[in-house]
Amino acid sequence: MATTKWVLDPTHSEVEFKIKHLMISTVTGTFSSFSAEVETEGEDFTTAKTTFTIDVGSLNTKNEQRDGHVKSADFFDAATYPQIKFVVTKIEDVDNDGSYDLHGDMTMHGVTKNIMLECEFGGVIKDPWGNTRAGLTISGKIHRKEFGLAWNAPTDAGGVVLGEDVKVHVALEFVKG
Repeated sequence: MATTKWVLDPTHSEVEFKIKHLMISTVTGTFSSFSAEVETEGEDFTTAKTTFTIDVGSLNTKNEQRDGHVKSADFFDAATYPQIKFVVTKIEDVDNDGSYDLHGDMTMHGVTKNIMLECEFGGVIKDPWGNTRAGLTISGKIHRKEFGLAWNAPTDAGGVVLGEDVKVHVALEFVKG
């Protein structure tokens, strides 16, 4: 079967994360600059060879001061570690329901860990202009301290400023190259 290359359509894709703040609410952040390299056998995404890269400097939490702190050495240390990278190592359809477990190596803040994210495959279609497109939604949770993102501060009430778990949501649309 022929190898198919897929090109990311950034105007129809997004990368978002959520983390608990003061243990009573949630802060949402996005990354506006990211890329993906995907090759499949035909149009079968279960065969995908994928590398996904995020530019840490493109972080936006809707608060310039907070963005600067999160990009600083207290968290991402974007000057030293400018990218987050995820390389898929295995794709499993455990429940035979069209949703997949993506296993891969995530490198963030100089630390590489094998993690698992959930992937919902949206399908492959022809758009009105004759292009073949595919859509994926990826979600999961990572533990920030496992990647050396350990900064926190206690609150007067005995809690902490930030939760340890970070929820990840990625929506990607690709065009057949």
